[in-house]
Order: sequence, then C-alpha cells, then structure tokens
Amino acid sequence: MSHQGLSTAVPKRLTPVAGAPLWCDARDHGLCGDGVTNDQPALAALVDRLGEGYAADGRARVIYCPPGIYAIRDAGTVWRSGVSLIGAGPAATRFLLSNEGNRSDPVPLAFWTTVQHGADRDRHIAECTFADFEIDGSGVAMTGYSYLAKGLGLQYVVRGVFRNLYIHHTGATGLGCDFLQDTLIDGVVVVGCGRLDNGLQMGGAGIGIGVGGWGAIERCTIANCTTLGNGTNGIFLELQKPDWTPPRGYRIVGCHSEANRFGISDWGADGLVVSACTLTGNLEAGFDVSANGTAGVAGRGGILTDCVIDRNIGDGISMGNTPGPYTIRGNRITANGGYGYHEYDLGNGYRGAAAHVVLDGNDLSDNGLDAIRIDRPMVDAFLVGNRIRDNGRRCAPATVGAGNSVRYGRKSVSDVEGSWPPDGHRGKVLRVDGRTAVVAGNTATELTLAEVRPDAATAWNEAVPEPGSRYELPAPPPVRAGITVNAPVDSATVHGNRVWDTGAGTQTYGLWITERGSCVACRIEDNDLAGNGDGGVRLDTPPVGGRWTRNHTDDG
Repeated sequence: MSHQGLSTAVPKRLTPVAGAPLWCDARDHGLCGDGVTNDQPALAALVDRLGEGYAADGRARVIYCPPGIYAIRDAGTVWRSGVSLIGAGPAATRFLLSNEGNRSDPVPLAFWTTVQHGADRDRHIAECTFADFEIDGSGVAMTGYSYLAKGLGLQYVVRGVFRNLYIHHTGATGLGCDFLQDTLIDGVVVVGCGRLDNGLQMGGAGIGIGVGGWGAIERCTIANCTTLGNGTNGIFLELQKPDWTPPRGYRIVGCHSEANRFGISDWGADGLVVSACTLTGNLEAGFDVSANGTAGVAGRGGILTDCVIDRNIGDGISMGNTPGPYTIRGNRITANGGYGYHEYDLGNGYRGAAAHVVLDGNDLSDNGLDAIRIDRPMVDAFLVGNRIRDNGRRCAPATVGAGNSVRYGRKSVSDVEGSWPPDGHRGKVLRVDGRTAVVAGNTATELTLAEVRPDAATAWNEAVPEPGSRYELPAPPPVRAGITVNAPVDSATVHGNRVWDTGAGTQTYGLWITERGSCVACRIEDNDLAGNGDGGVRLDTPPVGGRWTRNHTDDG
C-alpha cells in the first residue's frame, strides 16, 4: 500500500475483457455528434460498459469523440474509474449541456460525488483523463441555484488528468472537482462560469477544488490555465470541513485569472504554492487568503511568488483571518484600486494574530490606497526589501456634477467639464440617483467603470442613468501611506525598504502608525522613507521598545 492507502499492485489480467475495447470511437457506439440527437444516454451506457471492463481487468479505456457537437440533455453522466474522454480539440469537439426537459437537473457532463454516489477514499475515481474538448453550459437554466450545475464535478479522484479543455458559461463552477490525488490540471480555459451564482453561493468559480478529503497531503498541480469572468473565483482551493486537516501538496503555476470576483483564493490549504501567475482586473481582490470558504478556515503556510497582481478593482492581495505563516515574495503589486496588500479581519474564522507573515522583495506601486495596510493584529511579521512608491492614487477631491456636460454609458461616465487627476477616483463608489458603480480608472473627463459582477454587460446595479443626471464621488482618505499600521503589531521586522513618492504627492507618508495601531518590540531599521508627500514617518501612537535605527527621512 502507498502512503495514502492506494494500491500499487500491477493488474494481473493482461488482455481486455471481451466487448469492452481499450479504445473506441464514440460514433461507433451510439453517439451522433450532430447537435440535435441527445447523446447523453449513449454516453452513459458506454461509460458503464467500459467502466465494467476496467473493474474486471484493470486496464483503462478511452472514448474518442471526433469533431462534432454532442448534445447532453436533461441528465449528467455518472462517471466510472478507468474511463477517459478525449476529443479532437476544443474548437472541434463540443459538448453542449442543456436541461429544457428537466429544469431541476443541473446536467454536468460528468460527475461522481459523495452525496449523490457515495464517493469516498475507498470508492474513488481513478485513471481518468479528460482532454481536448469544449463544454458549453449556456443551455442549462435552473429554477433555483445548484452547485452541481458544473462542467465536470468529480470527487475523490486519483491519477486524474484534465488537459486542453475549454469550459464556458456553466451555471455553477466550470471545473469543480474535489479531493484530487496525483492529479494534473493543465491548459484549461474557463470563461463566464458561475453565471447563476449571485456571488455569495457555493461554487460559481472557474476552477474550484475542494480539499482535505485525503488527509494531510493531496498532490495536485494546476498549471497554465486561464480563468476569465467567472462568478466567484478564477481558481480557488476550499477546505470542505472545519475539523479536517488543511492539506499540503497543491501548486498553482503559470496561470492567468482576470475579471473574476477573486483571482486566486486560498480558503483552507496548507503550504499552497502560487508562482508565475497573472492576476488582473478581478473585482474584489487579485489574491485572497481568507476564511470565506465553506469550512470557515483560511489558508496558511503558503508561498506567493513571482506574480503580476495588477489593476484589480479592489485590493491586490487580501489576507483575512489566516493564522499564518505566509510568504509574499518577489511580486509586482501595482495599480490596484484599493490596497496593495491588506491584512484585515473578516469577523469570522481564526481571530488571533497573524504570525510570521513575510513580504519580501515586492514592488508595490500606483495602488489606489496604502501599499501595505495592517488592520488586524500581527506577530513577528517581516517586511524586508520592498520597493514602495507612488501609492495613494485615490487622491481626487469629492466631486459633484450634472447637466449638459454629463453622459452615461454602460461602463463609463463622461463630464467634459471635469478636470480630474489621472486615476484620482480609482476604486471610489460612484452614486447616481440611487444607482451605484465602482470606478476602475479615469482620465481628466471620463470615468471607466468596473462590471457590476463578473461577465456582466454593465457596471450599474440598475438601468443606465439618463444623460445629465447628478453624480457624486466621495472625498479621498486624507492619509495614504506606504506602510500603515492600524492594529497591534508585535515583534515585527521592517528592514531595508525604500518607500517614496516620485513627485505626484499621492503617497503622503512612508510609515504611519495610527491611533488604533501600535508597534511593540519591533525592529525598524535601514529603511529609506524620504520623499513622501507630507513626511517620512507619522506616529499617532508612539512605538514601544524595539530598535529604530539607521532610517532615512527628509529630516536626515
């Protein structure tokens, strides 16, 4: 037996079971691929037949679907171990999901779950590859939201491969598979999934992986994937039960997450590695570590490295209720609408101080608010060697406008009488006659607005305002620092950081300890804090103990 209790024995039977071929063309076994015939019954029968063959002789089977449109209507297919589904490429082989005959059935292409089928460690799916096809979920409509309205929804998978898939517009998560052992997800493109999710319900992501079912280690790599405009997360890991051990072994490498609610989220893993990813244009945060998930357990022990986290509408990185540790190293965290890095309290999950969080060698610039904002207690934090410049871009004064100069679009507002500083309203909430929208950026006379939800056609929560309607934009926060301590921080090390403003005057201070913040027994050494708009350091609460040496400010 292996470490996880999985058999490593070689199957004894060398010849396949008669009537269950090792490779078969779906067209020769009842599937039509004409876009009209319901191919689901034939697919389900073929999967059962080949699955029985695998159970008998231990030899995996392959279903090949030639180019065509395969209509899958009114029922999902219960998958079997040892059965792979291969197409001729996403542009050639397309599975069209629909449920017009049964609106209560969510119709995933393939599923095997604990609740529906009794999946567990001993009744897992093994040796399955899904590759080279498209799943179109746009034909599924539900009387009520169901997290099972996925493209693929398998639980307890061993040695699975998901490669070169295009999954789009499913009602819930596109690729929503849980408890993956020795599994690879590679080159999967997921667009517009979670379209029936209101943003607060279970699932609704591009790629969503439930974790913890196998115990302390689950070996899975998600590589080279693209997630665009999905209802909740682009990619997320979520611990499924609060009493389970957060597992190690997950890696997310070289992926792109854009215009989702969150880009990539760690909601309960231990030691997640995220590297060389691009997280841009996401509505709430580019990278999120929090207790938002089902179990209310935040990730910990992770490493986020060498990523571009740019132009997200909210924060670049949000960290809520992790116990720590976490390492944020060598990333570009730029032009986000809120904070570059935000440590905050969600109000649920772990409520103690975050320990041993490291920000090392990051470039934090051009963010709407503070580059680093600490709104939750931290212990033994390390802020080392970061380059922090020109943040606080949300500096434009409160603005009101109306009349002939004002025009509205689905994702824009123009006022030819405006004279706004570039991106000075970034991240603000715009109000017009009870309607609201969020500013993604601005020129001197035009506001670009963020979508009201991922993959939406408009930025407004109601109809587009009439021309000339009165709008209001709030004032900016008066202090916008490079590093802000707004909670108790003990034994932190802040060393070798360069914190400055290159001339715009948007970043008012290098380091600010607020009235609510404190700094006890900290080591603040060798930082260059000169060149900020109002000063190098502002101490509304004086530090207690520790070492404050060799820091450079405008005063020397």
